[in-house]
Amino acid sequence: MPFVNIRIVKEVIAADPAGKKAAIAKKVTAAIMDATGLGNDDIWVVFEEVNARDWFVGQTDVETRRGKG
Repeated sequence: MPFVNIRIVKEVIAADPAGKKAAIAKKVTAAIMDATGLGNDDIWVVFEEVNARDWFVGQTDVETRRGKG
């Protein structure tokens, strides 16, 4: 059973978290089903939301990189 863990910057999906997660999960699940022949119920998708200030690219947090910090 595939287990997909998606870490995403919280602010990216802030406008509609439930809707955006559902859309992402649907597409990820469809891609795995297409590649493997597994059924929808065989694929698990989990989201971990991380604040932009807690996600770093090199030495700079994403919030600062986006000019909001």
